[in-house]
Amino acid sequence: MSIHPVMAKLAAKINRTDLPPMQTGDTVRIHVKIKEGDKERVQAFEGTLIKQRHGAQGTFTVRKVSFGQGVERIFPYNCKVIDKIEVVRSNQVRRARLFYLRGLKGKAARLREVDVPRPEAAVTAR
Repeated sequence: MSIHPVMAKLAAKINRTDLPPMQTGDTVRIHVKIKEGDKERVQAFEGTLIKQRHGAQGTFTVRKVSFGQGVERIFPYNCKVIDKIEVVRSNQVRRARLFYLRGLKGKAARLREVDVPRPEAAVTAR
């Protein structure tokens, strides 16, 4: 199934190119813009990437445990409230969807960390 040329042009115009390559299982920190009245601030949401949907309307789901309660947020890739995304660490997983983490807690929910070489620009930006 091919995309209509007009839709392809529109998707190319709104697709973000500043997002780092992410994989399921990575621990990511998403800097989200939050409006409070007339002020705007940036708040970080850090968790494990448990699901991705690619395409023009692609989304990704990030899960964290906050005060013993699991919290999941779904972000569209082309969302304007995302200021930036950092990949904190990469973990080795054997599945595309990590929904089994919902039933685990504590040490059982750990993932095996792997070293992934990052581009030099990201290393010097720290």
